[in-house]
Amino acid sequence: MHIMEGFLPVKHAVAWSAASAPFVAYGIYSIKKRVAEHPEQRMLLGVATAFTFVLSALKIPSVTGSCSHPTGTGFGALLFGPAAMAPLGAIVLLFQAILLAHGGLTTLGANIFSMAIVGPFAAYGVFRLAQAIKLPFGLSIFLAAALGDLLTYVTTSVQLALAFPDPVGGFAASFAKFASIFALTQIPLAASEGFLTVLVFNALARYNARELQSMNLPVPQEVKA
Repeated sequence: MHIMEGFLPVKHAVAWSAASAPFVAYGIYSIKKRVAEHPEQRMLLGVATAFTFVLSALKIPSVTGSCSHPTGTGFGALLFGPAAMAPLGAIVLLFQAILLAHGGLTTLGANIFSMAIVGPFAAYGVFRLAQAIKLPFGLSIFLAAALGDLLTYVTTSVQLALAFPDPVGGFAASFAKFASIFALTQIPLAASEGFLTVLVFNALARYNARELQSMNLPVPQEVKA
């Protein structure tokens, strides 16, 4: 999903950076407010950031100019809300670009928008919807993490198709090409991320259920037992 350094046209890179900036700014505000009210959650905030860094660094070659990997952002979005993941994801993507040559500085705004904005908001929305229709807690977590991951890649496909429309079929044909290539690796990766996120949440619920409940997460009794 990380679009490589210098791959996007300048106007696209600037536009995605401008679109991401308000989310990052509001996310910083939401984190400051959360930490001021619940300073004990700082360590869990660090865990969520590390989870995203490690998972999203496990890249597999995919379409030209990008790659496939888990994102890890659904985990933090469910703990701290989707807004918080914009600045956390921005930090992860910045360090990966500098230290691992994974992504890039000129494409940072585009990568933030797909992985740290669309993915977390999708994951959070899917989880709340799943809970509203009374799906089991574990299945809600799985769907949130997996679909948040997949919608990140749908967004990257949109970004690449807008930048490089097909000479004959235009945006639609280009989007179909990018999305279909991503799907080969990303569908199994998204399912794997969903299962891993469920395991991590179950471990947290078993050993730290009170803190999860303070975050308004409906931890079921059987998980806490």
